[in-house]
Amino acid sequence: MNSTIKLEAIDPIDIYGPGNRILTEFCAYFPHLKVVARGNEIKLNGPEADIKEFSSKLEALIERRHHKMNLSVYDVEDIFDGESHPDKFRLDSDAAIVHGTDGKPIKARNNTQQELVRAYFDNDLVFAIGPAGTGKTYIAIALAVRALKNKEIRRIILTRPAVEAGERLGFLPGDLKDKLDPYLQPLYDALEDMIPSRKLQEFIADGTIQIAPLAYMRGRTLDRACVILDEAQNTNLGQLKMFLTRMGANAKFIVTGDATQVDLPNREDSGLLRGISLVENIKGVATVRFGSDDIVRHPLVSKIVKAFDQKAEG
Repeated sequence: MNSTIKLEAIDPIDIYGPGNRILTEFCAYFPHLKVVARGNEIKLNGPEADIKEFSSKLEALIERRHHKMNLSVYDVEDIFDGESHPDKFRLDSDAAIVHGTDGKPIKARNNTQQELVRAYFDNDLVFAIGPAGTGKTYIAIALAVRALKNKEIRRIILTRPAVEAGERLGFLPGDLKDKLDPYLQPLYDALEDMIPSRKLQEFIADGTIQIAPLAYMRGRTLDRACVILDEAQNTNLGQLKMFLTRMGANAKFIVTGDATQVDLPNREDSGLLRGISLVENIKGVATVRFGSDDIVRHPLVSKIVKAFDQKAEG
């Protein structure tokens, strides 16, 4: 049987991949089909059942591309492993992102948090900046946990620059892990709200979830992962570039920070806002800005932030 599939409203290179790498991987699942791709046409020759399955799986791959900036061979693997449902790549802004360990839904609580959720699904790199208490890191971690549970990623990597608010790690007791764990505790706290304790410890033990200082990211390529850089206002421009260039295939990067709470010895060394200005107009990059009105902690926190902001402006 012969059949021709025409790719419409999508660039063939988005589906075939560089050097037809993705198409080659896709066709490997159909050894009894002869496949010839030219331009936006794919000609098939072989058993009718194989042609029908090829068409169905190709539609799933195209649907997946509509909700991602780029495809990789991992996407092909997922589709043939039965993990191609498009709902994995969409989330209504008022829907639960995940359910907490207490069974309660964790979801966006205001318009800016909803904007962050939408930005995550539409982009591979998202900056979320604004004052403490706005839930930007919490929502970012919830999105990462959701992606891990849905097998969209293989790892969650959470990192912070090792700069402390008025403290020095060297004076803390214990080995390096003992020194760093209290500093990274807010990240553990968020994870513990979303993943049962025993399962979380298993994930940490086998490397599925990694929590480490930013310096540990150097030299790595982070693929098929959701990677969150927290407290990014405490990075200089070089460190931020180092982090962003760790992005590998099928990765999502989220950078959170508060430009008003820089703990570097010289506040002018912070590279967060300068880094955003350099890349925010690139396709696939989004910036979500939170304000004091978005604070979701105790009502006093919003008033405290505004009082300090007014003092700084004065």
